[in-house]
Amino acid sequence: MPQDSYKFIYDKYGKTEAVRVHGRGSVVLHNNFISKGAAFTEEERQALGFSGGLPAAVRTLAEQVKDSADKVAAKADDIEKFIYVRSLFDHNVTLAHALIRSDIENYLRIIYTPTVGLACQNYSSLFRTANGLHFYPGNIDQAEDILKRYAHRDIRVAVVTDNQGILGIGDQGAGGIAICLGKLMLYTQGAGIAPWHCLPISLDVGTDNHLLLDDEFYLGWRHERLTGQKYVNFVQRFARAFRAVFPDALCQWEDFSKQKAFAIRDAYLHDLISFNDDIQGTGAVTLAAIISAMKIKGEKFQDQMFLVHGAGAGGVGVAEQIAVSLQASGLSGPETMARIFTIDSRGLVTTDRDLEPYKQKFAQDPGLLPWYNGPDDGRLANVIRNGKVTVLIGTSGQAGCFDQEVIRAVAANTGQPVILPLSNPTSRVEALPADILCWTAGRALVATGSPFAPVRYDGREMRIGQCNNVFIFPGVGQGVLASGAREVLPSFFTAAAQAVSEQVALSDLKRGILLPSVADLGKVSREVALAVGKEAIRSGVGKHSVFSEFQHGNDPQRLAELIDQMRWQPEYLPLWPGW
Repeated sequence: MPQDSYKFIYDKYGKTEAVRVHGRGSVVLHNNFISKGAAFTEEERQALGFSGGLPAAVRTLAEQVKDSADKVAAKADDIEKFIYVRSLFDHNVTLAHALIRSDIENYLRIIYTPTVGLACQNYSSLFRTANGLHFYPGNIDQAEDILKRYAHRDIRVAVVTDNQGILGIGDQGAGGIAICLGKLMLYTQGAGIAPWHCLPISLDVGTDNHLLLDDEFYLGWRHERLTGQKYVNFVQRFARAFRAVFPDALCQWEDFSKQKAFAIRDAYLHDLISFNDDIQGTGAVTLAAIISAMKIKGEKFQDQMFLVHGAGAGGVGVAEQIAVSLQASGLSGPETMARIFTIDSRGLVTTDRDLEPYKQKFAQDPGLLPWYNGPDDGRLANVIRNGKVTVLIGTSGQAGCFDQEVIRAVAANTGQPVILPLSNPTSRVEALPADILCWTAGRALVATGSPFAPVRYDGREMRIGQCNNVFIFPGVGQGVLASGAREVLPSFFTAAAQAVSEQVALSDLKRGILLPSVADLGKVSREVALAVGKEAIRSGVGKHSVFSEFQHGNDPQRLAELIDQMRWQPEYLPLWPGW
């Protein structure tokens, strides 16, 4: 549907209250932002010029959700369910989101992890309808004009990937945009940011995945990846264009590989309203689990010893967030660094090694470790024993590397070891929750990166909290937009982590559960948004939100009102004929 055929009408809070429709007939019926399918009333069918274009029956949204849920349940596997939900989104975004909201715990695993990984790997063969934007060397010089085509949608959040570090499965070329689509659906579910305000973007700089390059049906730019200055120039051209067209929108960097993730995040801290979810979101949700664990243990955060196994973007992001919290508790820089060990594929990360820049911050000085006499002493179990590790975090993607020896080594250091095997998908998890509980006689406090079914141990059933970034990024996004923050500060993620932990019920804490239920995503995201918005005001980076006529000033109560009122709900909007 041409962009001049419809216009969104907003209330004073910036929420869409209606759509003024200038088109008629099939262009209305087949626009996914406007379509109601069989729920168009007879009056709407007549007024908008497609009477006879639908069967006679008029369904309610609730009836459509039930029918769609039955169809999803009949699908043979999760990838078929993914295809159905995405197809529904391409035809009727309101119904798609109402369906997801009807059972968020179930649909989360379909629209995002673990199923979205398969969707990325099979993007070209699954391709049905174009979504979002694909920039590549052939069109990057036109980036500003291309972005302007979306200005009528009042873009508020973009998720941007270069497709190289996808969910532990690596370089997926053009297929990485499926991650952006999934993340933006979760922005809508968690924070109520309407689908038309969301823009998925792929920076297709090529691929080094030869399975894709050799695939005759591959849809991406068929070249090896740009590197060096050519890559930097490409990202710079995109960033300049995005800032020019959407200066007030949030840009979330997603699934960039290791050093690039840190370099790009840091390069645009002040030029764009941006953050990297793999680094900062992962760090924040992990911190939330650790805060909950400290409540259960009755111990101080600064008294723990931490080991992060896996020194990629996510692992170093976790270490960063732990370091910020340790220093906030009163520890000096050297005291903080002495409490955080990181391990990569070569063992303990130490200063005497040739390291990538992003790893250097958390490298241990061997001269300060009496027990360390060389790489053989840098093995996981040995570092745990000698470093007196009490909190073990896995971000390595090495399935089963937290074996019985490793888990029992942590348990020997503390009454309630905190074990967080965060790698996903499920096939890559460092240890199964049931095994961890068995090996520690039920003493361990466990949360995972992938969803796991409740575990029965010693006659009781335990829900396994999921360290899912979805608890963080939607609320951070809404808090930034509502507060008018001009940059995303590290303190926003500390505030977000504390807000998430506060949403764990006391009854759950008593049972050793570290994180809220995904079923409470909307409630959790609201509290995260409020905490982030207040922190933006406190830090002096919050201004009046440009997405709303409702001005909160520095009044937290009015900020809360804006956050509550700006949230879009998946309900059909009034359509106002514009002629």
